[in-house]
Amino acid sequence: MQGTLAKMYTQLDTVVQYELPVGNERIPLNALIGKPIKLRFTGQILCVHCNRAIKKSFNQGYCYPCFTALAQCDMCIMKPETCHYDAGTCREPEWGETFCFQPHIVYLANSSGIKIGITRQTQTPTRWIDQGAVQALPIFKVQSRLQSGLIEIAFAKHVSDKTSWQQMLKNHVDPIDLFEKRDNLINLCESDLSEISHRFAENDITPLSNMPIVDIHYPIDTYPKKITSFNLDKNPLVSGFLQGIKGQYLLLDTGVINIRKYSGYEVEFSV
Repeated sequence: MQGTLAKMYTQLDTVVQYELPVGNERIPLNALIGKPIKLRFTGQILCVHCNRAIKKSFNQGYCYPCFTALAQCDMCIMKPETCHYDAGTCREPEWGETFCFQPHIVYLANSSGIKIGITRQTQTPTRWIDQGAVQALPIFKVQSRLQSGLIEIAFAKHVSDKTSWQQMLKNHVDPIDLFEKRDNLINLCESDLSEISHRFAENDITPLSNMPIVDIHYPIDTYPKKITSFNLDKNPLVSGFLQGIKGQYLLLDTGVINIRKYSGYEVEFSV
């Protein structure tokens, strides 16, 4: 099968179900655990937005013109507290209104340890799965990406906002009482949360005090003891026995590959 790669599709179940997009096809991957697979990069990269052929991709799949022009590639997507929509400098105001001005969830997750994170409400639990979290707990619902970013920054004074992907893939993760962590962090951030709330309308920021912890299990036979990453730009061939899938990574007995990193790369896939 031949086509361009894209972020794997996921579905929360007893064990997360994965599908690998190759062009217009979706390959169910869970049934391939324990089997030898092969991906060969053909040398062609297509921009995930405009579909033009490019020699190098930016920001996980974009050509340089799209990277510099699209609001979805702006720094405020990575740092939502820097949103500049009100200043009138948003690259694509209509896109910003659709993407950024909709309900977002602030959450705690356990991926390589405790972390704070944000995502659009429609992206739960996908976001947690993509990060390789084994536990997740929504703690606030807000009405814009800016609001979620401000709360994330407040919490990040006391807890990490990043995942160590190597530790996540090795499964060096201990269970965490996310309820206790939530309550402790809310107490620590009380003054910051009060200040943020007073900036916006009364019902814009809603604590989610009754949400359950979401436990996530991944289709993995064997976790890697040593992390060796495939790089399609240096070696176009990825082959080995598929031992598991976690986050957006395929875990082979010969190394790991971050599928999302190679969005837009054309590959030949075979079992």
